[in-house]
Amino acid sequence: MKKLIVLAILSMFISCSINKKKAMKKQYFKFQTEYRQFYLEDGKAENKGNTTSQNFWTEEAFNSRMALEKGIVGVGTESYGNIKGEIEILDKSNDNIDYNKYDHIVEGGINIPSGELQILNCPDSNLELTLKVNPGKYRVRIYSSNLESVKDYDLPNDTDNDYYRIELWKSDDMERKILKQFNYK
Repeated sequence: MKKLIVLAILSMFISCSINKKKAMKKQYFKFQTEYRQFYLEDGKAENKGNTTSQNFWTEEAFNSRMALEKGIVGVGTESYGNIKGEIEILDKSNDNIDYNKYDHIVEGGINIPSGELQILNCPDSNLELTLKVNPGKYRVRIYSSNLESVKDYDLPNDTDNDYYRIELWKSDDMERKILKQFNYK
């Protein structure tokens, strides 16, 4: 009987440990940035912090609010200074999107061979958050909300209430795609 109880307890322990490893990682962030942008970057990217390429902040990138280059994603924001949001690593794509909750939704891809994803501010490229992920290619979806709360685009304001939700999941799809376009009124 004791052996059965011990085996049952061990089984529950192992089961709980396995489930914890599969749990999604969600982190919140809040930091200062400038020029209405911040970055998601592979921790050991070859062209670390290179956002000056003519292929990075193109007209298409500005309109979509997402710039893509090898190992880095530029996130276009509405406010100039106060950035807040959340980032979550998913096991698979979230196919249950409530489009009414968000002003703008865009997807793209990033390769993270180092297994370290960093969030950096602009223009200093200060490290704001680091996440450990399984090395590989990821689809990135950025949800932007409360964009109309921003009244002054060139100065940080405490009244800015824009918010950014970022989801990542393993995928070879690196192409930029707008799922919902924000239109200024």
